[in-house]
Amino acid sequence: MIEIKKISAFETIIVRHPVLRAGKPIESCNFEGDDLPSTVHFGLNLHNQLIAVISAFEVKNKLFTEENQYQIRGMAVLEEFQKRGFGEQLLHFCENEIRIKKGELIWFNARETAVGFYKKSGYEIIGGQFEIPDVGPHYVLFKKI
Repeated sequence: MIEIKKISAFETIIVRHPVLRAGKPIESCNFEGDDLPSTVHFGLNLHNQLIAVISAFEVKNKLFTEENQYQIRGMAVLEEFQKRGFGEQLLHFCENEIRIKKGELIWFNARETAVGFYKKSGYEIIGGQFEIPDVGPHYVLFKKI
C-alpha cells in the first residue's frame, strides 16, 4: 500500500542520507530553509516504510520572472525502490501541492544523472552544466505550472 503525506525535515534524513549524501556526515542532510514555515516535506511510504522524500521551498531564482516560485530539493528514492515509478508519483504529488499554493513555477538543481527522469515529467534545462562542490555536475531545470 502506498501513502504520500507531509513529513518533518528530520524524517527526510532517513532517505536523503543514503541516497544523496552517502559517506558524508549526517549533518550534510540538513538543508538551509528546511525548518521554515513555508517549506513543505513529503514522504512516500510503501507498506509503512518511508522509501522516498521530496522538499519544496519558496525560493525565487533570478533566472525566472514568475512571482510565486518553488524550489524542489532533496528528491530521493531508496536505491532498492528506484526505477519503479515511486519517484514520479511523489514528484507529481508535490507539483499538485504547489499548484494548490498558487505556485507558478518549479525549479531546481538536478544531478546530471537525474536529468532524464525530470525531462519525462516535462521539466526543461535552462543554462549550462555547473558543478556543486562535493556533489557533482548539475543543471537547473524548471517547469511552469
